[in-house]
Amino acid sequence: MPEKTVLIARSPIAPAPPVVRADGWEVSGRRAEAELTLTDCAPLTKIQVRAPIGGQAAAALGVRFGRAARDAAGTLVVGSGPGEWLLFAAPGLAADLDLDAMAAQAPGEPVTWVDQTHGRALVRLSGQHGPGLLAKLCGIDLSDDITPDGAAFRTSVAALATDVIRDDLPGSTRSYLLHCERSSGQYFFDAMLRAGAEFGIEIDGFRMPDALPRRETTPDAPDDLPDHPAPPAHP
Repeated sequence: MPEKTVLIARSPIAPAPPVVRADGWEVSGRRAEAELTLTDCAPLTKIQVRAPIGGQAAAALGVRFGRAARDAAGTLVVGSGPGEWLLFAAPGLAADLDLDAMAAQAPGEPVTWVDQTHGRALVRLSGQHGPGLLAKLCGIDLSDDITPDGAAFRTSVAALATDVIRDDLPGSTRSYLLHCERSSGQYFFDAMLRAGAEFGIEIDGFRMPDALPRRETTPDAPDDLPDHPAPPAHP
């Protein structure tokens, strides 16, 4: 009998040893003990959605530009641009998001979506020194007043166009998801490690639910945040 072929997905970022398999992906099995960690989150489902601003599909998504929040199923919905959203979910759940049903509830609206799971790089930076690391690679003010938990914006990080989502972990641990083109994934990951060297950064391997933990509540946007925030650069 011929051996059964097993398909394994691979991230654009080479996994740090030991290498293990999880959810059909080849990932790092390393467990970090440092206060600042970096995790390759390539296996997470990544969907890009576009729909008219103010339409029924936008209302169903329920998250405005510049913010991020989990829906009832635990999917992280990110308002990444005007009329544009990113959806992050556990591995292998693209079909379960049922975007066809959402589009059916918005007749006449040009609603489109693309599964970017294998087309984008996604990493999670966690730890209280995260803002210090990012300050070396981008010019955005990452203070709580300007970019609180649940803030989302697109900027240049390490000279790459990057979606940045502040998504603090349970226990109020500061954490950011950073999303860029797949072809730049390894460069981006290495740039983050170099910038974090002075803070003792360590690679932490991918595992669920740590990569996208469920949260009991979603942070509300402060009343004084504009509908379309543009976080200022450092002076």
